Amino acid sequence: MTEKYAVVVVGGGAAGLSAALVLGRARQRTLVVDAGEPRNAPAAHMQGFLTRDGMPPAEFLAVGREEIARYGVELVRDRVVEVERGHAVERGEDFAVVLAGGRTVRARRLVVATGLKDELPAVPGLAERFGRDVLHCPFCHGWEVRDQPFGVLGTSPKSVHQALMVSQWSKDVRFFLHSVAEEELSDDDLRRLAAAGVDVVPGEVTGLVVEDDRLTGVRLADGTTHARSVLFVAPHAVPQTGLLEQLGAELRETPFGAYPVIDPTGLTTVPGVWAAGNAIGFAEQVVHAASGGYRAASAIVGDLLMTDLDAARV
Repeated sequence: MTEKYAVVVVGGGAAGLSAALVLGRARQRTLVVDAGEPRNAPAAHMQGFLTRDGMPPAEFLAVGREEIARYGVELVRDRVVEVERGHAVERGEDFAVVLAGGRTVRARRLVVATGLKDELPAVPGLAERFGRDVLHCPFCHGWEVRDQPFGVLGTSPKSVHQALMVSQWSKDVRFFLHSVAEEELSDDDLRRLAAAGVDVVPGEVTGLVVEDDRLTGVRLADGTTHARSVLFVAPHAVPQTGLLEQLGAELRETPFGAYPVIDPTGLTTVPGVWAAGNAIGFAEQVVHAASGGYRAASAIVGDLLMTDLDAARV
């Protein structure tokens, strides 16, 4: 027989585990389906989460899995490949959730915490060093690399913002235009870069210089190299919204991809389906994702209660 759960949480990162913790403590039978592909896996540590600052992401997730297990929450290593929506979720009917391993379960409510994937520019050696000395977020890593020689890889005129932001952590910043034409920079861009002390370097970046497993420089197409210890780059965000699209959720276009339209609790435009974490936006840090999972779960608990009480009156 098909197993039935109050809630299936799709995704076992910070958002999904936080939602599962709240649901388990509220005595809701909950299943977490975790494909094991956290966005922050390349990073050695996560920063900026009060009381967890500096904790390795893998350790954070391991502790989270132990915590949800105390409350009877089940976790399976698998991937959700299909979700079929019931016809009257508001009256307690459910969703069929199909897993890659062949198992099908039913859930009254869903939390989609599938996150996003970061696609890096096609510069040789970049992906191998991502999360080490090739970085994206200065709030995540800026303190650890403060006062070192920074580079910023230009991939669009929006990269100017990244170059300006990282100048808070180092006064030796070079903005490599790479695929950005000089004429694409506005007068305001140039004025702000000069005021921040950021050097603008034309030319395509063709590779990195690595010595003793440490970044030591950035190589340009003309053969010149610039000594740098850190290179910041803005990945292309690919939201993992396939399941939400299957369910017919409305998406909104942003400069960083299409994300679901949600209310303040994370409820999507599909009744019974909540979203949290990087599934709702590019800039959701671990602390935001955990908060979003908590909000979604507490809303679901109330929703299920009111649905059952209303059904009992009939």
